[in-house]
Amino acid sequence: MNGTPEGAEPVPAPVPILMYHAVAPDPAPATLGLSVTPEAFAAQMDLVAARGLTPLTTAALAAAWRTGGELPERPVLVTFDDGYEGVHRYALPVLAKHSFASTVFVTSGWLPGRHTTGGALDTMLSWEQVRELAAAGTEIGGHSHSHPQMDQLDARRLRFEALRCRELVGEELGGAPVSFAYPYGYSSRRVRAAVREAGFAQALAVGNALARHRQGPYALERVTVRRSTTIEEFSRLVEGRAIGRNFAADRVLTKGYALARRARGAVRGHWI
Repeated sequence: MNGTPEGAEPVPAPVPILMYHAVAPDPAPATLGLSVTPEAFAAQMDLVAARGLTPLTTAALAAAWRTGGELPERPVLVTFDDGYEGVHRYALPVLAKHSFASTVFVTSGWLPGRHTTGGALDTMLSWEQVRELAAAGTEIGGHSHSHPQMDQLDARRLRFEALRCRELVGEELGGAPVSFAYPYGYSSRRVRAAVREAGFAQALAVGNALARHRQGPYALERVTVRRSTTIEEFSRLVEGRAIGRNFAADRVLTKGYALARRARGAVRGHWI
C-alpha cells in the first residue's frame, strides 16, 4: 500500500459505515430528521450496487480487521439504529434484492413485549420481525436496553443497560449479539469497557467520519444518513471522497458534543 514503510504491515483502507435510523414515508416527528424515505433508501442501495461496493456486517468487518483477514475490494457497512419497523417493511426487500448484508442495532426495551420500558419514538420492530431479519442474513446487534446517554450513567446502571440488552437479544434469537452501537453515539473509556465486559466484541460510535483501523474495535466511526442527504452527497460518502457540507457540519457538532459531555462527566465523577 502506498506510504507503508518497507517491512511494515499494510494499513487497511478506511471504510464507510452508513448509519440509518427510520426508513418510512411518514415517520413520527421525533424521527423525521434522521429518517429516509423508502424511495431514497432504494436509490442509495442502487448506487451502492452500481459502484460495485460490497456491504458487510459489522461483525465481518471487525473480525477481518482484528485478524488481518481479507476484505472485499470495496467494502461498506449499512447499519440501522434503534429497531424501527420500517427497516423490516421497507429496507429488507431492497437489501434482499441486492443480496446486501446489514446490521440492525435494537434497543431491547423499546421493542414491544413483556420487557418493554416504553419511550420508543415510533413504531418498532416486533421480536418476530427481528427474527425474520436475522433469518434473512441481517446481523442483529445491541443498542442498550432503554436508550440512555450511557456516558452519564453510574456503574450499576451502565452494566445493566449493556448486559440486559445482550441477554434479551440472545434469548429471542438463540444467540447473543456480538456488535453494539452506542445510543446517541456517546461513549467514553468507561462506557467502552462496560460494553466489552458485557460480552460485545466491537462497537460503533458516530463521529461522522470514515471508519479506520486505528480507531480500535470499540470506537469505529460512522456517518449519518438523514432525510436531507442528497444522492450526490451519498455518492461522495460511499466513494470515500470529500464529505459534503452537511457531513462536515455533523462532524464538527459531534466533536463539540463530545467535549461538552466529557466536561459534564468529569464533574459528575463518571469518567476514568
